[in-house]
Order: sequence, then C-alpha cells, then structure tokens
Amino acid sequence: MNLRIALAAVALLVLAPSAALADIGAPGLGDPYFPQLGNGGYDVDNYVLDVNYDRRTNRLVGVTKISARALTGLERFDLDLEGMRVRRVTVDGRRAAFSRAGAELRVTPPAPLAAGQGFTVVVRYRGIPRTTLGTVVFGSPYGFLHTRDGQFVAAEPDAASTWFPCNDHPADKATFLFRITVPNGFRAVANGRLVGRVRHRRRTTYTWHETSPMATYLATVDTGRWTIRRGRTKAGLPVFVALDPAIVRRRRHAGRFFLRTTARAVDFESRFFGPYPFASTGAIVDDARFHGVRLGFSLETQSRPIYSGLVDSATIAHEIAHQWFGDSVSVSRWPDIWLNEGFASFAEYLWNAHRGFQSAHESFRQDYRIPAKDPFWDVVVTDPKRGTMFHPAVYSRGAMTLQALREKIGDAPFFTLLRTWTATHRHGNATTEQFEALAEAISGQELTPFFDTWIRSARKPRSW
Repeated sequence: MNLRIALAAVALLVLAPSAALADIGAPGLGDPYFPQLGNGGYDVDNYVLDVNYDRRTNRLVGVTKISARALTGLERFDLDLEGMRVRRVTVDGRRAAFSRAGAELRVTPPAPLAAGQGFTVVVRYRGIPRTTLGTVVFGSPYGFLHTRDGQFVAAEPDAASTWFPCNDHPADKATFLFRITVPNGFRAVANGRLVGRVRHRRRTTYTWHETSPMATYLATVDTGRWTIRRGRTKAGLPVFVALDPAIVRRRRHAGRFFLRTTARAVDFESRFFGPYPFASTGAIVDDARFHGVRLGFSLETQSRPIYSGLVDSATIAHEIAHQWFGDSVSVSRWPDIWLNEGFASFAEYLWNAHRGFQSAHESFRQDYRIPAKDPFWDVVVTDPKRGTMFHPAVYSRGAMTLQALREKIGDAPFFTLLRTWTATHRHGNATTEQFEALAEAISGQELTPFFDTWIRSARKPRSW
C-alpha cells in the first residue's frame, strides 16, 4: 500500500521489559480539508462487507471484516463510522472493547498489537444510514441514498463511513469483497466483478470482488430491480451495465447507449492514458431522487461509474477517465482534487475532438473566454478550499492547464507524461508536486512559472 502517515503518539504504554512500546493510533490523518478522516497507526489491506439492506424500513445490517497491518505498536486504534449502532467488535477472533466518540469507533484489542503485526477486525453493526447533506458538493445530497427499490451509494468525499466502518481517506487503499443479500426479484451491483450468486429461499446473495486497491469513497453497493446489459470492449474487457427500469422506460435504448459508449470511451482513452487499470468496466444508472427530486450527478466509482439518470457521452468519457485519474492514481490529500477532476475534464476535450465537435484547443479557448473579472478565476486550483473543492474552476481550469501544458511542451512529451504518470503511480497515490516534477523531467523544461500561473494563482493567465 502507498500509505504515508505521520503518526501522532498520543500515549505510550510499557508492556514489559522486552516488549515494544505501544501507542494510540491518531483519530485522523490531518488532511487539510478533512482532518478527522482516516486514522493513524495501521494500513488496511482488505475489506469484506456483508450487507443486508431492507428497503421497506431503510435499515442496514452489516458485518465488516477488515484485514490490516499495524504501522506501530498499538494498544488502541480508531475506525471511521458515523451514526450506525455497533453491536460487537472482535480483533483476531477475540472480543474487543469499543467506545464511540462522534464519528470515531475506538477499538481496544484484547492484547496490544506489535509494529508490523497483521490483524483482523470484525465489526457487527446496524442502523439507518444517513444521506449526507452539506456544502461540499454544492448542497446536493450524497453518500447513502435511499431509492424506491433499494439504495444508491455515491460517497465522495467523506461519506463511506456512513455505511461501513473503515479508514476513510484515499491515502489508505485496499481490496474489497462485497456480499450483498437482497429479496428475490431484486439484484445487487458493486465494484469489480460478479463472482457468485447464491439463492436462499426468499433471498439471494450476490458476491462482487474488486481485486485492485480502492479508496473507500469509491466503494459502492447498489440494489434494485436492475435491467442488466453485458458486453466487451474491442480489447476483450468485460462491460457490465445495470439500469433502473425507469431509465429504460424513459429511453428505450439506454442500455445499448451506456454499453457501447462506455466500451468506446475505454478503448479511446487507453490510447492516450495507457492500459485500462482494472479487470472490468461498465455503468450503474439509477433513477435516483431525494425527497422526490431527481438528482443530477455522476461518480467514478471504481471499475463501474454510477449515474443518477441519463447523461451525454462526454459525461461517460469523463467518468471513465477517472478510472486512471482518481481511481488508479488517487490523491494523497484532498486539496489536490484537480489531479482527478482537471484530468477527467481534459479527457472531455479529447473526446469532443474525437467525436468531431471541436478540437481540444477550441475547447480550451471556449473556457478561456470567461472574463477576467469573473469569480471563476478567484479559485486557486491547488487549494480550492473544502467548501468549493468541486467548484467548476477545479474542473475547467484543471483541463485548461493540461491543454496549455500540451501546447507548451508538445504532443509527444505530453502524452508520454500522462502514460508515465498512470504507470508510475498505478494503484497508488500521488501529489501535484510529483506531477510537476515528472513534467519537468520528461519535457526537459523549467515549468515552475507555468504551474504558478495556471494552478497556484487566483487570476486569469494573460497568456500561455
């Protein structure tokens, strides 16, 4: 795993003359935007989520098994879990003490953990997962969304812990196994590939496996009366599309549109970004609503983006690009969100040129025409602030930065840069500083003034 954590030793315990010192894992990783998200002292390798959701009562009963490794001696550690009632916690099969402190689940194992020791935590919990409201995504509800026939999970940036206990920060990526039980007549879709389906009288359990490391906010479990479409890209990659029947009623050929467009976007973008990083792709398309109002967002949930309704092909190209930029190569800290959104928006430039609408340069010029006095230019791309981290400027100024860089260093070095970036940090984490350093190394140019102008200033660049 690519977890780099500055551990805060909150307390020390001398176990015995020959034993190592133990501490209490930090209750947060100190991210500038979400300082209490994530937890210090350990690194998660794998999650196994057993989920049983009752759409009639909106209640979820879950068992989460977490396989992790201690990064230091630990007498206690935290998990992120908000709102759900915890019934029991075990560590390595033995009952562990636990307490709650807001969104923190504090676990005290029966015996301290040694530095480097692998351990397994099992948390049994239940409750009604809350839908997150706030300014982070411009007031749009997100997280665990209760739908007419099931649920729809879109957890970026901080809502994974509303439905399962986790180390909820993209710096700690892990593999996932999902076992989702639904009434017969309903289906369950998640990340990765469907590896099992077992019927138990009136209920069926679907097992999905994501074998590549994944940030917690990208995990999704979606249940409903899905219409399923399957296919493959030209390169043979499996494509799995699940659609709410209401979507199919609104657009008869929606399944074919999402299947073909997803496959074409994967094939097209692989030419520029390198090999597709996961074992499957596809889409989950729900007629998602909140208090009767249709939602209008999409999210790059790993291997299978989710869409809260019908979208155009450029949106699909955007979310597919995130499979490289955001999912495989994830941010180490949330202020670097432009590494996700700017790159995916630049992919829209490429897609629109591919579709014959306008060249990438024309798309750049269209965005650049925004007047200099417009508040759009007040946002600093590398530090857009928590409340505006998804501001349109993060998307469009990020895309403009990449097109301007392309025109400055030339096509060959630029696309070598993108492919090297996705290969070097594949399934890991990265920062803006690392991207700048790689750009300079590949182009042979001093680029600090360029990046100062485009991503570290709060004014419109005069030229490029």
